[in-house]
Order: sequence, then structure tokens, then C-alpha cells
Amino acid sequence: MAKDRFSRRDFVKTSAAVGAGFAGYWVAGGVKALDSTSPNEQIQFACIGISGKGDSDSNDAKSHGKVVAICDVDEGKLNEAEKKRFKGAQKFNDFRKMLDEAGKGIDAVTVSCPDHNHAAAGLLFMRAGKHCFCQKPLTHTIYEAHLMGEVAKEKKLATQMGNQGTADNNLRKVAAMLRAGAVGNVKEAHVWTNRPIWPQGGKRPAEKQPPENLHWDLWLGAAKERPFGDGYHPFAWRGFWDFGTGALGDMACHTVNMPFMGLDLFDPISVEAQSSGNNKEMYPNWSTIKFEFPKNETRPALSLTWYDGGKRPPSELFEGKNIEASGALIVGDKGKLYAPGDYCEKGFTLLGNATEPKVEYPRSPGHFEEWVRAIKGGEQAMSNFPGYASRLTQTILLGNLAVWAGKKVEWDAKAMKSTNMPELDEIIRPKYRSGYSLEG
Repeated sequence: MAKDRFSRRDFVKTSAAVGAGFAGYWVAGGVKALDSTSPNEQIQFACIGISGKGDSDSNDAKSHGKVVAICDVDEGKLNEAEKKRFKGAQKFNDFRKMLDEAGKGIDAVTVSCPDHNHAAAGLLFMRAGKHCFCQKPLTHTIYEAHLMGEVAKEKKLATQMGNQGTADNNLRKVAAMLRAGAVGNVKEAHVWTNRPIWPQGGKRPAEKQPPENLHWDLWLGAAKERPFGDGYHPFAWRGFWDFGTGALGDMACHTVNMPFMGLDLFDPISVEAQSSGNNKEMYPNWSTIKFEFPKNETRPALSLTWYDGGKRPPSELFEGKNIEASGALIVGDKGKLYAPGDYCEKGFTLLGNATEPKVEYPRSPGHFEEWVRAIKGGEQAMSNFPGYASRLTQTILLGNLAVWAGKKVEWDAKAMKSTNMPELDEIIRPKYRSGYSLEG
């Protein structure tokens, strides 16, 4: 684990390489270039999930190469996409069949399906040597996130998670400011969201016949078998433990991104949650989750508290400033930094004796563009799996582990285990349904 850590020195070194690209921590495991004589050769993409967020991801792929294969469990969406956007692309309902039948012509894959199938699809294609873009959160479980990073590193692939704020230059600037001591030694961080905007806290829906256009068994994929019901497809699956990751998983890879980048928020030693109650079927209506991080080479020990479902940090922390619907507040011994919005896109405000240091940071050519550059043999994307996305996702999903547990979870990051609740192993490391492979 130690070799993956980045220090204040690494960040400065990275920042000095603005013109040449990224260096140090974010480039982990090397890059596998396409087998071509020209770095400008057309990339051939496969896209898993082509509606919802998959609509923009597949369009990005089309803008940077050729989409040769598309996969979706919704027959109507699949046919519409082929007819209107990807004429001539091979169509599949099953991503396993897509790899078997079209794999030789695929260089890279976008994975934009529900959370519970991210790793099942991503691991399958990466083990076949395909570069991978995967929507946030990277995976449904902690062990899957670890494994996605390990396989990407082993295969020397270009990878990227779909938390586009990582490529936002303002977010990178604010992270660099934290590293440069804008608020002094950070004691605590607070991050909140306006999610969920889908149902949570309820029961399993009544069984009913799935719509004719939906391949329900393939939608379930690696998850446990259950009958179809209203509320799963195409959106509200996020609220179910078996399929989504709740408000935390959906948004924290965005809103925690800045403090994660600026404060090395990986490998917490404990996580504790309060919530409206967990019925083990759906995520609670609201939760507040406190992560404790030990001292490391870049900062002292600190805490991060997450709020969702209408909960907010104490108003007195904001010194009269309006509390936006989402954002981050960083509290140090010199002052505070308030960054409203999901990606620091609304700027920042310094409070108390905080100061704005002059900083350098690596500029981004664009989120998807970073991944394409890496595929062509350039620097890894900032949010590559081994060096960044895997570790951010593991941190985030520990919060859900604490919600599930209902009490404080003591955590051993190296062993990937709870030291006080061994019964959580089955939540940390999933068992896939027959026909899907976790270990390869």
C-alpha cells in the first residue's frame, strides 16, 4: 500500500509537470498502448449501458473513436440507440456474449450499468486486455473496488472512473490549496448532498411480470436472484442494497473528491453511522457517517463527516454563510474553506484566518479526453483505477458498511477487514451468482 500513497512533495512534483502531463501518484501501474503504428489510430469502443448516464458515456466514446458494439438489457433502448446513434454497431443484451463474439474488434469498454454489475463487467473486459471506463462508484462493494485496481494494474490498462469533477481545474486548485496549508492543519471535514432523490427506506416491491422489452435475468447479472417489481428499472435501483450504493455511493465520489485529493482521505481506521434505520432491503431515508483517518506524512489525524437525506453540518460552522444544497467545508487550525456544489464548481470561500496560497496543479484536457490520451499511450487519467478511483471508492463504501452494521466499525485497510465485526466479510466481499465471475 505504501508505494501507492502520494505526498505533498509528489503533488508539487506533479504540479510542476503541468505542460508535460501527470506524474507521481496518479500514474500507477503503467499504460498499455494500442497495438498500432500511429497514436492517432481510431479506438474501437464497446459500450455497456447506453441509456441514462450511459447515453453521455457512449456519445463521448463515439466522439473519440468508433463504437463497434453496444449492450443493454432494455431491448427498446438498445434498438433506438443503434438506429439513431450507432448504426452498424453489433447489438447485445449480455456483456459476456459481447466479449465472446465481438471482443477481437474491441480496444476499450465503457461500463455504465447499475452499480451491482460494474465489477462483473469491468473485470471481465479488463482480464481480456480491454481498457476500461467505469461509472461511479467504481463498484458495489469494497473488495470489488480493490480487485478492479489490482487487475487494471496487472494488465497495464488505461482506466478511468466517471467522477468528472476530478478533471475540473477549480477542484484541483482547491485541493492544491489544502495541501499548501490554506486553512493550516486540517482537523475535520464536512461533506453533504441533496440526495437521495429516489425512494429509500421502504420495503421490497411486490412481484410482477417484467416488461417485454427488459431482460430481467440479465439486469440482475451477478446479483442474487429475485423477481421483478416496480422501482428497480431504470432509475430507482440506487436505493436498494442489492443493486445500488445509496446517496453516499451515488454522490460521494463527486463531493468527497476534493478533500480526498487534497487530504489523502484513504484507509480510515474507523467509521460510524447514524441513520433513520436499516431494514437490510433499502438504504435509510437519511444518514450521517463519521470517518476517522490516522495521521500520515502529509497531515495530522482528522475526521470526515458525511450528511445525506436533508441532514447538514452544524450551521455555526459556516459563520453566517448560506449552506448550499451540497458542498464541502474544511476546518483547520487557521480557518475554514467552504466549497459549495458537487465539484467545487461554484468556487470557494475562505473563513477566519484562512489564506489563499499561490499554487500550481495539473490542468486537464477534459475528463473523457484524459482516458483517451492514456489509451493512446499517454499519461494515465487522474481518476485511474489503481492509483485513485479504487482507493476513493473503498473509502466511500466503508460508510455504507457502517450503515449496514449499525455500530462503529473498526477497520484494517491492509487486511480489508473489520477488526471488531468479522461477520461483515460477506458485505465486504460479495458472492456472485452462477455464470458470473469475481476472481476470473
